[in-house]
Amino acid sequence: MTLQQLEYIIALDDYRHFMKAAESCGVTQSTMSLMLHKLEEELDLQIFDRNLHPIRPTLAGEKIIKQARVVLFHSNQLKELSLCEHNSVSGNIRLGITPTVAPYIMPKLFHHINTIPEVTMTACELYRDRLIEMLKNAEIDMAIMSLANSNENILEIPLYKERLWAYVSAKDPLYKEKTIDFNTMPRNRLWTLKHEICFQQQILNSENWESERSSMYESGNIATLLRIIEENEGFTIIPELHIPILRENHRKNLRSFNNPIPMHKVSLFIRSDYVRSGLLNTIIDGIKEIIPEEMLDERLKKYKIKL
Repeated sequence: MTLQQLEYIIALDDYRHFMKAAESCGVTQSTMSLMLHKLEEELDLQIFDRNLHPIRPTLAGEKIIKQARVVLFHSNQLKELSLCEHNSVSGNIRLGITPTVAPYIMPKLFHHINTIPEVTMTACELYRDRLIEMLKNAEIDMAIMSLANSNENILEIPLYKERLWAYVSAKDPLYKEKTIDFNTMPRNRLWTLKHEICFQQQILNSENWESERSSMYESGNIATLLRIIEENEGFTIIPELHIPILRENHRKNLRSFNNPIPMHKVSLFIRSDYVRSGLLNTIIDGIKEIIPEEMLDERLKKYKIKL
C-alpha cells in the first residue's frame, strides 16, 4: 500500500469517474485502474462498485476512503513541518465557509491568495454541520463560520465580531420604528434561512426559538431573502458586513437594535492536529486585510498564530 494509491482512491471518490480522476492525478486511466486493483487485492475487499454509473464506493470502501483522507492529511503535515523549519510557505489550502459569511470574505481572500506565488486555495461554500464533518474527516484544512465550539478535536481561532441589524419590510409595523428592542421584537414575523438556523439560535439564545419564528426560506442566500421580505411583511437579521453591498435605496429598510445590541462572532476552525502554521497565517493575514480593524479580535491584531 502506498500514499499514491490512497491519492488515487480519494480522487476517484471525488470525481466518481476514472478518466477525470486519472487526469487530476496526472496518470493514465489504465494506471489508475491497475493501482486500484492492486490495493483491493492487498486489502482483500472491493473499494468501488464499478457496475454503477457513476462509480460509487462500497460500504467497506467508504470506510477505507475516509481513513485514507486522514492518512494523507498527516502525510502533508510532515511535509509542512519541514517547510516550517526552512521558513517556507507553500501548498494548497482547502477552505470551507458558510453562506452567511462567504460573500463578505471570499472575493478579496482569493485576491490575497493570488498575490502569493507558492500558495493556492480551493474553497467550498457549505453549511455548518457539513463543514464540521469535513474537518473531522480531513477533507478540508480549515473552516470559517459562526459556531460555539464544543468539540475537543477542533480548535477555534476567533476572527471578528460584527453588529447585527434588522432588515424590515416597508409593509411591516416595525418599519415606522427608528430602533428595535431586541428582547421584545415580534419573533412571529421573523424570516430566517433554514440551513442557518444555528446562526439565528446563537443570536436569539432561545430554546423555543423554532416555534416562535414566522417564515423560513430554504436557502443560504441572504440577498434573495431580502427581496422576499420587501414583497411581504416581516423582517430578518443580517450581519453588518452585508450593509456595504446593499443598494442605496434598500438601506432605508435597515433598523438598529438596542437592549442589547446583538453581535455575530465569526471564527476560523482547524483540526487540533493541524500543523501548517504558515498556510494558516496566510489566511489570517488575508482576513486582517478584509475585515475592518475595529471588528477584528484583539489577539488577531497583535500576534501571529503559533501551533
